[in-house]
Amino acid sequence: MGIKPSYIKNLGSALLAKQRDYFTKNFDENKQQLGKSAVIESKRVRNRVAGYITRKMNSKKQP
Repeated sequence: MGIKPSYIKNLGSALLAKQRDYFTKNFDENKQQLGKSAVIESKRVRNRVAGYITRKMNSKKQP
């Protein structure tokens, strides 16, 4: 895909730090949750942040 811009990483990391319990490993569910918890006007930016959060949730090793 490519390198994500820093504003996507910053926004995704901030949301994960505050609301990690609300996000899952499913992209569509994360996209719905972003609509509720963050005010993101652009659909493209919302999808990119949801994708970043999904990747982070999937890459974390579960005990």
